[in-house]
Amino acid sequence: MIITVASFKGGVGKTTTAVHLAAYLQGQAETVLIDADPNRSALGWASRGELPYPVLDQWQAEQQLRPYSHMVIDTPARPTAADLTALAASCDLLVLPTTPDVLALDALVLTVDFLRSSAVSHYQILLTAVPPKPSRAAAEVRAVLVDAGLPLFDQDIRRLAAFQKAALEGVPVYEVKDPRAELGWQDYGAVGLEILAANRPDRLAELPQNESENL
Repeated sequence: MIITVASFKGGVGKTTTAVHLAAYLQGQAETVLIDADPNRSALGWASRGELPYPVLDQWQAEQQLRPYSHMVIDTPARPTAADLTALAASCDLLVLPTTPDVLALDALVLTVDFLRSSAVSHYQILLTAVPPKPSRAAAEVRAVLVDAGLPLFDQDIRRLAAFQKAALEGVPVYEVKDPRAELGWQDYGAVGLEILAANRPDRLAELPQNESENL
């Protein structure tokens, strides 16, 4: 399965999402993360510590002959329309992370409008950096997206300092010494389960019972 993470706006958790979806999928089968972002954010993350899967740049990926069951691609921020078309054509699922704020939503609308005009339907929106209660920002944004009929993950990703710590240490969030780190990992684990349920339903029978029951 090939999952591409893309956004027309930076700072929405694109690389964090790619890193952690790859970590989840690695727990199911061999996975590789391709860093196609000129900023090399995923490669930088990996260089500061150790991730449980290989991280390759585009050139390395082209030379890589070893097959992987899953591939996650971290893309350039603000891709061109042509780039987005090519990315969508070469993946099983396009994940569009967005924070629940006006500027991010404006960028998301542009992305979705373009995908619709190109007849691309295999995409799903992920709300990231969701503030804690009593803020209702995420709930309000979710309601707007649902009313618009847009495909949205059931699970949100909480705004946690543990993700920044993980990036600095070069590890997945579950390895960070932070009392809320496990919550961040649970969020991405739930998103991973949604992806498997939608794209590889046959894999659910192979998951531990407590994981499949969380769907």
